[in-house]
Amino acid sequence: MQNYLKRILTARVYDVAIESPLEFAPGLSARTGNNILLKREGSQPVFSFKLRGAYNKMAQLTAAQLKRGVIAASAGNHAQGVALSAQKLGCKAVIVMPTTTPQIKVKAALGRGAKVILFGDSYSDAYEHALELEKKHHYTFVHPYDDPDVIAGQGTIGMEILRQHGQPIHAIFVPIGGGGLIAGVAAYVKQVRPDIKIIGVQPVDSDAMSRSLKAGRRVTLEHVGLFADGVAVKQVGSETFRICRELVDEVILVDTDAICAAIKDVFEDTRTILEPAGVLSVAGAKLYAAREKLKNETLVAIASGANMNFDRLRFVAERAEIGEQREAILAVCIPEKAGSFRKFCSLLGTRNITEFNYRYADSKAAQVFAGVQVKDQNEIDALVSKLIKHKLPTQNFTNNEMAKLHVRHLVGGHAPGIKDEIVFRFEFPERPGALMKFLNSMNHNWNISLFHYRNHGADYGRVLVGMQVPHHDKNALKTFLDNLGYRYWDESENPAYKLFLG
Repeated sequence: MQNYLKRILTARVYDVAIESPLEFAPGLSARTGNNILLKREGSQPVFSFKLRGAYNKMAQLTAAQLKRGVIAASAGNHAQGVALSAQKLGCKAVIVMPTTTPQIKVKAALGRGAKVILFGDSYSDAYEHALELEKKHHYTFVHPYDDPDVIAGQGTIGMEILRQHGQPIHAIFVPIGGGGLIAGVAAYVKQVRPDIKIIGVQPVDSDAMSRSLKAGRRVTLEHVGLFADGVAVKQVGSETFRICRELVDEVILVDTDAICAAIKDVFEDTRTILEPAGVLSVAGAKLYAAREKLKNETLVAIASGANMNFDRLRFVAERAEIGEQREAILAVCIPEKAGSFRKFCSLLGTRNITEFNYRYADSKAAQVFAGVQVKDQNEIDALVSKLIKHKLPTQNFTNNEMAKLHVRHLVGGHAPGIKDEIVFRFEFPERPGALMKFLNSMNHNWNISLFHYRNHGADYGRVLVGMQVPHHDKNALKTFLDNLGYRYWDESENPAYKLFLG
């Protein structure tokens, strides 16, 4: 480790990298009761820490090696680091990336002048192909993590943290893919401040380092999850494993919902959006602080990258509330009669309904799929008990993956036995009481036969409502709609309704 200390102190990274800020996160700190500091590596020129190790490796190549060119395998961020370094050093760069790599990362590497080859479904597939091309064309291989010079380049982050914060630090949380970042940080920090815990964080479905440390040998995963694509590695490096086995205190695993919640947390504190792999450390710090019941400790989270595909934000927003246990997903059985929905809403009190899916299916009971805003798990449990007490059988699906991914979008179907149904599409103002105003204004003799609503955080909630309104009540219906004051459209003749719901 003395050798790594020297390598890190003499690493050549600042030709291309900045000393990234170490910033206090006020919201996260207040919520966890600790002093949370974010090491903002997303502010680097390639929006990731990866250029540190790539440049440190390439800056030490001979003129002959640079003339032949370099090759790398990457899930995205290392590619940009190699491409920028090659641009700076004036050499050719070939990058092999998995076909699953987000387009934002592919385009970024191309934009830096690199040649990009898409191959395989994972980093490991791309890596094997890159090794073949290395031999064929005599390129110099720039490994994304399992190389002492790359590890030393990443280790400069640990050096910066200790220089930027001279006061006590309880733990530094580091994302782990192949292990280069945590190996470098641990190699420096444990030599200078051995009292500081080094805690790695991995997704539950890409946990090669965690399994390897438990087994005492490098384990190869058969499959890896791709949501946090930046750490989707089937096998960690031999050198990174050696260092982590000696120096890393613990590896924490987090799920997709926790990652999404952490992305939201960082956005609220910094107004920046991190990629899933880049925010692992924050999710891990939150879990660790809660598990250990820590208070008033300083925790550093390395926010390692910000190369987020824009089209993922919809999914992130959907799952963030569940990840924070701020949304409960419930299946509630209510009597199929007028007024039941209003009773259900009244039992929810002032809680915000984030989603409501219902389609008439049975003349006696209605099965409702609902999302409700809550504060924590205790409130979910209390709400379920309250509904059951008032004879509304309820099941908690908040941790049911199929319900969250699929069922919420599939509630519906034909109701051929229903009479006098008309369907309207409404825009509800997104404010407390908007739904209850609708229910209280509606004729209590009209039965709601279909209801779909999802709060997307816009200024208006888009709502689809089916009501059983006898023909002789048409004038009363018009009066109700006019007095309600919400924009609406009659969709009773819409072909999509007739084909799938009517």
